Amino acid sequence: MTMKKVKLGSQGAVVSRMGLGCMGMSDFYGERDDVASAATILRALDLGVTFLDTADTYGIGDNEELIGKTIRGRRDEVFLATKFANIRTKAEPNRWSISGKPEYVRSACDASLQRLGVDHIDLYYQHRVDPQTPIEETVGAMAELVKAGKVKYLGLSEASPATIRRAHKVHPITALQTEYSLWERHVESEILPTVRELGIGFVPYSPLGRGFLTGAITKKSDLIETDSRATRMPRFADENFHQNQVLVARVRAIAERKGVKPGQLALAWVLAKGEDLVPIPGTKRRKYLEENSAAAAIKLSAAEVAELEDAVPQSEIAGDRYSAGAMNAIDR
Repeated sequence: MTMKKVKLGSQGAVVSRMGLGCMGMSDFYGERDDVASAATILRALDLGVTFLDTADTYGIGDNEELIGKTIRGRRDEVFLATKFANIRTKAEPNRWSISGKPEYVRSACDASLQRLGVDHIDLYYQHRVDPQTPIEETVGAMAELVKAGKVKYLGLSEASPATIRRAHKVHPITALQTEYSLWERHVESEILPTVRELGIGFVPYSPLGRGFLTGAITKKSDLIETDSRATRMPRFADENFHQNQVLVARVRAIAERKGVKPGQLALAWVLAKGEDLVPIPGTKRRKYLEENSAAAAIKLSAAEVAELEDAVPQSEIAGDRYSAGAMNAIDR
């Protein structure tokens, strides 16, 4: 079954109903295997999952290079999204800064184009909002990239409703990418209504709760020491881990009754929220890519959606989604 296509936002972008998040192939989620990751990307294209998501900070450029090499010869099949703003170096990978300065926007885009080996980026996101640079200046520079033919569509990530509105006045924003899953629903109160009002598509990242909702992570030792979930994410911390496992057990029970995998059910829940939402579950393995892709065929009734939300009430989720420092870097 080939993945259907849907509109992303109201500026003309058309993407696969589900995308592929490529971050974990090169960074943050344990050991790398570029050969397996490349095979997963190619299998995604075969399945019609052609919306690929990366960023210049993933692997500090390595992820863009991996994708660029892999899709060479199949570029016309791919809707390619990447991001700028989070600055890291290989000399100091744990030291982060954010820039939305116009000169940095231009240089970051040129660097991404070179690493990807393409003449244009389909969707270019500001990865995090720079509090020191007015969003009008950042988006103004991004709009220049569109005019120059280096970028087709513009996006934001983890931006507040007020920032989204200001940005959209400078140049139409095609998509907002922000975390959203059964495990993290903060966007429902203000952010989703704002992007829908403005005709902006929504791209949920971590729709599987960073893998937690798949039920595959049953104990802390399932995560190796270099996995950032084990060291930087409060929901995986010892004091929260077991409480959150209770919620996953409820999802698993519903999935078993429906005859699907817990992760597939979690993705089906996101997809049931509307065709203007295009989730990008990440994986470096073909097995999980195929499982995730099959979730597009699962239809949930309104009663099943409500049952899942009752099974994972936001009030029972233990721990914040990021460390305090990372939360402070998010635009609110």
